[in-house]
Amino acid sequence: MNLKGASSVETCEELLSVPKEMEGLQVDRACVTYTNLSKRFAVWGKKDMTRQYCLLYAARLEELRPRVQEEAVKRWGSEVKVKRLHDLAGDEGGERCVIIGTLYKKQELKPCILKEISEEHQLMPQPVAKNYVGEKDEIVLEDEVQRIQLVGNIDTPTLVTGLVGAILGKASEGGKFEVEDTCFAGLPDPGPRQGPSQDRYLLLVSGLELSRATDHLLPMELMVDYITGYLGCPEEQAELASLCRVIIAGNSVYNTEGEKGQTDLVKTVCELDDLLTQIAGSCPVDVMPGEHDPTNHLLPQQPFHPCVLPKARGYSTMHGVTNPYECEVGGRVVLGTSGQNVENISRCSTLQDPLDVLQRLCEWGHLAPTAPDTLCNLSVQQSHLPVLQGGAIHHNTVPGYSLCREPRNLCLQAVEVSGHKVTLVSVPKFNTTATCVLVNLRTLDCQPLHFSAGLPPPAAVSSPEAEAEGEK
Repeated sequence: MNLKGASSVETCEELLSVPKEMEGLQVDRACVTYTNLSKRFAVWGKKDMTRQYCLLYAARLEELRPRVQEEAVKRWGSEVKVKRLHDLAGDEGGERCVIIGTLYKKQELKPCILKEISEEHQLMPQPVAKNYVGEKDEIVLEDEVQRIQLVGNIDTPTLVTGLVGAILGKASEGGKFEVEDTCFAGLPDPGPRQGPSQDRYLLLVSGLELSRATDHLLPMELMVDYITGYLGCPEEQAELASLCRVIIAGNSVYNTEGEKGQTDLVKTVCELDDLLTQIAGSCPVDVMPGEHDPTNHLLPQQPFHPCVLPKARGYSTMHGVTNPYECEVGGRVVLGTSGQNVENISRCSTLQDPLDVLQRLCEWGHLAPTAPDTLCNLSVQQSHLPVLQGGAIHHNTVPGYSLCREPRNLCLQAVEVSGHKVTLVSVPKFNTTATCVLVNLRTLDCQPLHFSAGLPPPAAVSSPEAEAEGEK
């Protein structure tokens, strides 16, 4: 929605006032089924800080091994034997086989606390590298007992630590494994689900970054007025009544350090509470926490405490949810994060396009493989692992949305992974683009809504399979 094209003869009062033909007009908002599927990410009262992170890797391997082995049989046939690493002893240059384990990427540029405190490194502190990829990076595969270095046909730059995969090849000299091919868990089998028969819309917005110094309160208020039905002609309002849910995907406030920053944070959260109260009074809204929001920093991030948003919490349509967040809306399963996992994978690999990262996450079968290596997370029980479990991804769903690394672009792509069609969406940062994304749950078409107020509209980046419909 671009508001810059108004006629110069129209006054501000005429633009913002309710037209006479709309006075007394009431349109009922459409309703769709909704189920919160994020219970496995809720860990309040279940945290056990005495657990070692090695147990998390062991649980992850145990969880994904059957799915990875099944994918290996589909890809390479059942005649190829699956071996454990200890079975490779004395088998150098021998039988072709498949090994399954967790990948570890050895990177010299990756920060290491042991190096920082060692005596030989007591030098001038070096700046943190924006990317840890180097020419000498190596991939090692390990299981419950031992590890082995992988060489040969393996794409080291695009892989990251923490992936559970199947490796086809044979043992070679020097205790290494010569790789022919690799495969990962992929997506689980789809369940019997069906989208809505009529147009129903889901609004995705991320990066509001409310603060006392923000210059984008007007676009934000325009977005709220649009959601609540105070903008647009009767035809637009009738169409807007099909908007059935709003998901705010993290980073709703912007926090600064210091005593003054804490004071500003309290005022900013109050502003967020007022904004959410307006939306929740008209439409169901799910609020995810982000990296800079006032909640726990470690993944999975827990919902805002009810005392933080007292006004908005008075509405049953206001839902504080986890990060990652998964739900079913109108028969479509939506799964996404506020972007920490995507940014961290880009830092540890050569994958810089957020859509490439989202597609790889679907192929890998894991939401945050780099945790806890370079991404902070809680050492939680197996049932809370952020793996793509059975039923988490379904046919023609929107499985991925995140804060876009290129903040001026809406990135959209339809892909097919493990025989399942999925739609990937990377949401632009609202604080710098004044843009949110409208998703049609029936057709899965996406379009950016740009509340310009003097800001240029962002470019939409999409695949031929799933083109955005452009600005509304």
